[in-house]
Amino acid sequence: MHINQKLSSIYLRVAIGISYLWEVADRFGLFGPNGHPHVGWGDWKHFIAYAKQVMSFLPEGVVNPLATIATIGEGGFGLLLILGLFTRMAAIGSGILSLCFAVAMAISFGIDSPLGYSVFTLSAASFLLASLTQYSWTLDKWLATRLVNKKLSAYQSQQNGLKADDQSLHHTVIDLKQIRALAQIDYRI
Repeated sequence: MHINQKLSSIYLRVAIGISYLWEVADRFGLFGPNGHPHVGWGDWKHFIAYAKQVMSFLPEGVVNPLATIATIGEGGFGLLLILGLFTRMAAIGSGILSLCFAVAMAISFGIDSPLGYSVFTLSAASFLLASLTQYSWTLDKWLATRLVNKKLSAYQSQQNGLKADDQSLHHTVIDLKQIRALAQIDYRI
């Protein structure tokens, strides 16, 4: 992986993740009440009023559940992207969620709204992140490395005729081809 791809993947993960968590925090009033500087909604009530405008083409009864699902998705995807856990799936989820939001904004307010607020750009950035073959500084990579090292250690113990410490490894046949395959994981779906 080239250094520019490493830095790009980290930058995309952190920028998208923090943006999502920022908006979720604003909905719960963590930055102050509505009307204060740098506060978009300030509470759930004002956020729902905005969600009703964005989803004005839908029945009013589905707006609150969809807004709740979107908020859970934004918080979950934001946290997963920052941690680098299930990175590809979180990026795909982020891309789909932001694309739905952009389309809803375009239907309700016109195409200039999602373009002006860069919602399509967020969606495209999320899908770009999902298309990368590897991610640096992630829990995904750390967990995969631990698994490879554990399998390699068990394989070496097996080759030396020693017993492995982990009881679960006694029940599996450790194969060098399996270890090589795990070492080349690129997290593709």
